[in-house]
Amino acid sequence: PESPGTLTMPPLAELAIAAALAWGSGLRLYATLFLIGIAGHFGWIELPGQLDILRSPMVLAASGFMSLVEFFADKLPWVDSVWDAVHTFIRIPAGAALAAAVFGDAGAGTTLAAAIIGGTVAGGTHLTKAGARAMMNTSPEPFSNWTASLSEDAALPAGLWLAGAHPLAFLLGLGVLALIAMVMFRWIGRGLVALLRRLRAADHRRGS
Repeated sequence: PESPGTLTMPPLAELAIAAALAWGSGLRLYATLFLIGIAGHFGWIELPGQLDILRSPMVLAASGFMSLVEFFADKLPWVDSVWDAVHTFIRIPAGAALAAAVFGDAGAGTTLAAAIIGGTVAGGTHLTKAGARAMMNTSPEPFSNWTASLSEDAALPAGLWLAGAHPLAFLLGLGVLALIAMVMFRWIGRGLVALLRRLRAADHRRGS
């Protein structure tokens, strides 16, 4: 018999959920944790045992608070880019860990493979987001930044829902986004370079 909290779903659905958690981590880590935790808390989804902790009241309070902080930080030009730079070291390993947790009962090899793929998805999403937003910040007007941020706010819950309701559609959509990111690689790369230069200049001013 299956133990309580075991995620009982077809392999395609498991793959979509793992990919969605990794994608969400690269986009909005804390909101992803909060939304999944809320869904598990109210029984809207059945969380695998390794993710059951997300529905704890203390974890929900922490992820909810950090979601609120990130919501406002992401709306301020250049503050959002500094936030993204710091979270390079948080979003990617978190995406790997969340994806691995979905397959935690499937054996060490499957779990490790999920972590590698999840970290890659989270990293690609994060770098695409950070580079695009840094490039937008080179423009003096804030409206493109606000539009992008609000679009990400809306895309996250929509993507998580799609992964659960229509896993194949989500995976296909994620593939399309990856192709778009590759096409936009040069533009995104310029944004990442601009962000690194700005961070180095700020560090130089503090050191002088």
